[in-house]
Amino acid sequence: MTKLTDITTDPRWQQLTDARANGQFIYAVITTGIYCRPGCPSRRPNPDNVRFFNSAAQAEAAGFRPCKRCRPQHSSPNQQHAERIIRLCRYIETAEQEPTLTDLANHAGISAYHLQRLFKSATGLSPKAYAKAYRTQQLQPKGNSAMTIHFVIGQSSLGKVLVAKNEKGICAILLDDNADALLTDLQTRFPNALLIQGDTGFETMLHDVIQFIEDPTVAFNLPLDIRGTVFQQQVWSALQKIPLGETRSYTDIAALINSPKAVRAVAGACAANHLAVVIPCHRVVRSDGDLSGYRWGVARKKTLLERESLSKKT
Repeated sequence: MTKLTDITTDPRWQQLTDARANGQFIYAVITTGIYCRPGCPSRRPNPDNVRFFNSAAQAEAAGFRPCKRCRPQHSSPNQQHAERIIRLCRYIETAEQEPTLTDLANHAGISAYHLQRLFKSATGLSPKAYAKAYRTQQLQPKGNSAMTIHFVIGQSSLGKVLVAKNEKGICAILLDDNADALLTDLQTRFPNALLIQGDTGFETMLHDVIQFIEDPTVAFNLPLDIRGTVFQQQVWSALQKIPLGETRSYTDIAALINSPKAVRAVAGACAANHLAVVIPCHRVVRSDGDLSGYRWGVARKKTLLERESLSKKT
């Protein structure tokens, strides 16, 4: 359960009435003792009375009962589709031979046409393209297991900044207020890598990154090692094409990469970004202009956008 001094600063509060957030969290209202799913048609509660949970089971364990209008104890259609796609991905990954579309349709119990549409909407790839990308990834050497990463931590106006570099280039730029949290985040992203704190020779790299964060008009020419799935890299490439001082919606990005129904997958790719600011996922907002969530905090997102808007005007 999450209790904030000001719960309206939690990105989930902004998603309370957004049915697209189904499956991401559950919210409960302490004055009624009821928990709901995002997008519930019930009256919007007072923020002081709202508590967030990761699942219906957690809400019930805390003594709340399910809403009779939105029935949050049952999987939403979106959740059911997501679970079905996850099972199909595991089926593709563990099959001895690449399954045909008919094989996958039989396994999922839906038509081949419906499966193709669902899979592309959820992952941004067709089942065949997903299978190919997975096989290619499996055939490549496991870079993380033999990788050495040097990292340095500095201070910026957005808080502490961790910059990590391997032999190919900068592989992570992370933001937080706490240095220990930054190091934990790096370890989570590269669990098999050898992490070594950089010496004074890395100070120039750190300085250049912080300078770019503080002044977005500065050219950023340091080499990057951008790691991700085929779909994630498509999204990140589209983000880098958003002009300074402008924003795009998740729907816009999905259309730009020719996957107009993969809006939620685009949001997931933004959240998976390792390179804060340099790959500008902060320039992606909701269709109504709301800032929505940001991996490194909505307050930082707001500051970055305001800074870039001012830079464009000068």
